[in-house]
Amino acid sequence: MRAARLIKMVLLLQSRPSMTAAELAKELEVSERTVTRDAQALSEAGVPVYADRGRAGGYRLIGGYRTRLTGLARGEAEALFLSGVPGALRDMGLEDAASAARLKVSAALLPSVRDAPRTAAQRFHLDAPGWFREPETPELLPAVAEAVWDDRCLTARYRRGEAEVERTLEPYGLVLKAGAWYLCARVPDADAFRTYRVDRFTAVGGPGPRFARDEEFDLPGFWAAQAERFARSLLRTEVVVRLSAQGVRRLGHAVDPLCAREALRSAGEADARGWVTATLPVESEEVAHAQLTALGPEVEVLAPAALRDRFARDAARLALLYRG
Repeated sequence: MRAARLIKMVLLLQSRPSMTAAELAKELEVSERTVTRDAQALSEAGVPVYADRGRAGGYRLIGGYRTRLTGLARGEAEALFLSGVPGALRDMGLEDAASAARLKVSAALLPSVRDAPRTAAQRFHLDAPGWFREPETPELLPAVAEAVWDDRCLTARYRRGEAEVERTLEPYGLVLKAGAWYLCARVPDADAFRTYRVDRFTAVGGPGPRFARDEEFDLPGFWAAQAERFARSLLRTEVVVRLSAQGVRRLGHAVDPLCAREALRSAGEADARGWVTATLPVESEEVAHAQLTALGPEVEVLAPAALRDRFARDAARLALLYRG
């Protein structure tokens, strides 16, 4: 424990011109007295740590000293590639590994570019969850993430409807989608890849034995295919609409992008007023009513008749309301 702290202290001093005892104590999560003892131990071991006295004093390395202890461990290297999503790192229990990796990279950089991590963090941040709801981290996520990183089988119990099911899984990857975590895993018994929502897991056993990962597995590609398949499975009916030029432009904001693309592919030539007729796949007439209402007078529903009548009643009520 102390050896790791001493290494971290050297890397901190190597990445900055100097640091006060208070700054080092905060970074190392120890007292200032411990910092003083650690600095003395490093000096006795031949590391040229110099202490400046006074109000503006602090600790620094002298003589251009640079340690070679900057090699990244595998876990640190993997975590480094996720450092742009700090919330995800924290949820998976990888925050410490990412912090150590960033420190080692900073220590290895030339002084002229050593502030690059800070300036990048000031200019880019990924906020994955959607608006208007507080995301909750699944309690079992760290255990699942550990199995994913180590390529170890796990036994999971999860809710499926009103029942609970137990499966042995080979966990290939985790996906964070709009604040919800999903596990992409191979089910050995079925010899198939499936997707599980992590917050539906009620228990996770393991870690189990290592499994041989299929190196051809493409997590982004698999997720994209699954997401599109799921979206298409919800589209159980169709609506025929006429869209103005503005309605065409706004359609992708009112309905699912997949539905908008399908509709615009089916659209015919524009008429003299610039309106086009298209067939829009939708989940239900109820959903279509809610979504297409957002387009106002830029859309006309032609079929089915029941939905057209519903929009006609809405239009009559609006006309009466605003005429009054």
